[in-house]
Amino acid sequence: MNALPFAFAYPAILGALVALPVIWWLLRLTPPRPKTEVFPPLKILASVLKREETPAQSPWWLTLLRMLLAAAVILAIADPVFNPRTNSLVAGGPLVLFVDNGWATAPDWERRVQTAEALIDDADAAGSPVAIAFTADPTNDAVPGSAAAARDKLQAAEPKPLVPDRQRAFEALRAALNGTKPGTLAFLADGAAAKDNETTVRDLANLQPAELRLIEGDAEQTIAITGASNAADAMTVTATRLDTSSAAQLPLTAQDAQGRAIAAGSVSFQPGQSTSIGSIAAPFEMRNDFARVSIDAHATAGSVHLLDDGFKRRRVVLLSGEARDEFQPLLSPLYYIQRALQPYADLIEPNSPDLATSIPDLLSQNPSVIIMADIGRLPQETYEPLQRWIANGGTLIRFAGPRLAAAPADDPLVPVILRQGERALGGALSWAEPQPLADFPNFGPFAGMAKPTDVTIKRQVLAEPTPDLAERTWASLADGTPLVTTKPINAGRIVLFHVSAEATWSNLPISGNFVEMLRRIVQLSRSGGVTSEAGAASTAEALPPFRLLTAKGVLTTETGTARPLIQNAKTAPVSNFDNPPGLYGSEDGFTALNVLPDNAELKPLDTAGVTVVRAGLIGGETWSAKPALFLIAFLLLLADSLIVMFMSGAFSRLRPAARSAALIAVAIAAGLFLAPHDLRADDSKPGDDQILQRLDNTHLAYVVTGEQDVDNISERGLEGLTEFLTYRTTLEPAPPVGLDITKDELAFYPIIYWPISASAPMPSTAAINRIDAYMRAGGTVLFDTRDQFSALDNSGGAQSANGERLQQILANLDIPPLEPVPSDHVLTKSFYLLSSFPGRYAGSPLWIEARQDNRASDPKSAASADGVSPILITGNDFAGAWAVDENGTPMLPTVPPDEAQREYAYRAGVNIMMYMLTGNYKTDQVHVPALLERLGQ
Repeated sequence: MNALPFAFAYPAILGALVALPVIWWLLRLTPPRPKTEVFPPLKILASVLKREETPAQSPWWLTLLRMLLAAAVILAIADPVFNPRTNSLVAGGPLVLFVDNGWATAPDWERRVQTAEALIDDADAAGSPVAIAFTADPTNDAVPGSAAAARDKLQAAEPKPLVPDRQRAFEALRAALNGTKPGTLAFLADGAAAKDNETTVRDLANLQPAELRLIEGDAEQTIAITGASNAADAMTVTATRLDTSSAAQLPLTAQDAQGRAIAAGSVSFQPGQSTSIGSIAAPFEMRNDFARVSIDAHATAGSVHLLDDGFKRRRVVLLSGEARDEFQPLLSPLYYIQRALQPYADLIEPNSPDLATSIPDLLSQNPSVIIMADIGRLPQETYEPLQRWIANGGTLIRFAGPRLAAAPADDPLVPVILRQGERALGGALSWAEPQPLADFPNFGPFAGMAKPTDVTIKRQVLAEPTPDLAERTWASLADGTPLVTTKPINAGRIVLFHVSAEATWSNLPISGNFVEMLRRIVQLSRSGGVTSEAGAASTAEALPPFRLLTAKGVLTTETGTARPLIQNAKTAPVSNFDNPPGLYGSEDGFTALNVLPDNAELKPLDTAGVTVVRAGLIGGETWSAKPALFLIAFLLLLADSLIVMFMSGAFSRLRPAARSAALIAVAIAAGLFLAPHDLRADDSKPGDDQILQRLDNTHLAYVVTGEQDVDNISERGLEGLTEFLTYRTTLEPAPPVGLDITKDELAFYPIIYWPISASAPMPSTAAINRIDAYMRAGGTVLFDTRDQFSALDNSGGAQSANGERLQQILANLDIPPLEPVPSDHVLTKSFYLLSSFPGRYAGSPLWIEARQDNRASDPKSAASADGVSPILITGNDFAGAWAVDENGTPMLPTVPPDEAQREYAYRAGVNIMMYMLTGNYKTDQVHVPALLERLGQ
């Protein structure tokens, strides 16, 4: 867009360069060097009688240096600007801003706002009206108005975790213009096509603007994950990118539900490649804990792929038509199914061979899948609950066998109509040889699997031909007869293998493909479990928003105007304005909705056939050479002064030692001035000695709020706890440390005490992100509202100011579900035996990470690594109870005044520190006798 690589802000100043010849002539003259003469009068008189001399000329190189100095000053005043922004707008109509604010604009949103503001300023100066529309907003008021109103709309806008709906925004813009032709129409695009065959640029050109300007950001930042599959030995991740000009290798990180990184991998792109598949290798048990996969260093909603219950272990019921043969297990119908699914699912078998009693009992356990191996007829009373269970989302997998072949053809739990009997291949009465498998179709769970070459089918049950048989067939034999068929029933499905589950009818059960086929079908089921209760189907289809994804890829509990997700068995849900990306459901089970649909591909905008003026975002390209020129001029002036001082003999009068010292001082000063680094506030980071000292010693740390009284109590409180730990335990912490969370290294400290103060400045987003990263890396933050109120348990009452500030901070943190410390938690026995955790007050509980499934009976069910919660919350003012002055005297009274309460506050602090340093060590069974003895039981 810029015709010249640089321009001058004040070009008229360059006229002063004409005076350089005059300056040359003036600067060539310099007074003669003064001489030192002996006093004798005759010598002085001889000098007086000498003929008149003209001043000596200055050396040419000194004159050239001075000319360069003058030229540098003139150029600096003229202010040369490289890559200047073109400020001119085409007149004749309003300025129209068509702004993408989807997920891909999150990394450079500030620069986009700056670019739009600069265009609005130009329109304001020209008196032109401004119309603005945002492509990721559900509604737009794009009627041309004042520049001030456009600025307000721009400041209120923010990037959304959505694919832009440019067609909706364009329709609103066209209706608002009502035939008015724009002057300059600026399309601030993210560079990616929102859908196939998109015509947005041509549609904008059809508005007949005087100038269509296309402004795009850095395409290297537009990278997204479009799929993840939990394969047998690793998780495969599909990623796509917009910029394909060079090769790239991107790191992948898998995180658990609390946001902690638990596995890593990578995905590589070759030049010209827009889509690639990477992998994350980890044991299956660890992969079951994956909650999301993200691309490091790309904080967008597209670079995060949420994983739902579809990647977790399923509860699978195994039913067989015959009793298990303990002496010949290889002939058991369930033997190979058990071996295939045991690594991937929780298997349940009936306690009674009576299906009339065992099936209702098994359905009460809410399984996700029921597998029936060669069961022909079921008890009549079991059909109705089984059909309700399937309609509510259950998956029934059946295997053929002699019993099923002899069953009635009208069985409602069979996906297709079966012919009576079975077909034998390769037998005495058959002309057909055993059949191999055909290629798997490109739909269904087996799509993408290679055709097995070593599998042959000797016997099968046949399906009656129907018009929809082909679309119900997931696998078939080489002769076209179905091998695996399916039938959807409301939210669930029935699947039938037309062969037996053991190796008598085929060798499929003893092949590796059998494991993968079963695993893929089971993964299609609902992992949260399915109930057979009547009416559950209607409620199961609508999932309320649980946690939503922000444009920067962070999960938040703020659901806003999001509506429940209506699941459709035929099509996968797609994120939109009503259902933005996130998790839908509840803690018991949820469905993940990601920004891009599976296997989507990022493609550049189609501008073919349209004349556009391309430009980049401002803020990074434009820079002024004025400071550099003034620096050069100053250095030339300094060099000129030193040269003149040498020529005038100023240094010759100094003694040799003093002269050397002066030269050294000048060299040092010049070296410091010309040092290549910038002096910044964050250069005061701790040195190696301080880092080693903090690593060699355990320090209690607190967040510096900027309020002197609060910070003083925090420091003296942690000092009091440090003295108590030194006196009562073998732990001898070093003095406490106050932290500036915006720049100090946080990883040195096992726990950080954060006193919440509503009057203190709200922490910046960068500071909260650093705290979030610290918690994900294994650190713990103890939030203390110091107001005795439970900041998390006052939904029905008034909230304190400190509690409201805490809620604002927590809204930006990816924290796990919380609960008050259970009575059997390790915190109650890590050092002292405690039943409560008082501080200066005793009315607030201590909140910690909730155990998974809220199973208090399982001491090892905490989701945190080694049982340590990344967050603790209280309102009891721990530091106020611990604080002591220089003489060891408590600074603040407890409420009510009770020294026993202060003692228990210290003990609570000791237990918290031991919990931080030892984790769930005290939950080990070896400690139970000692604890029971201390409890007197």
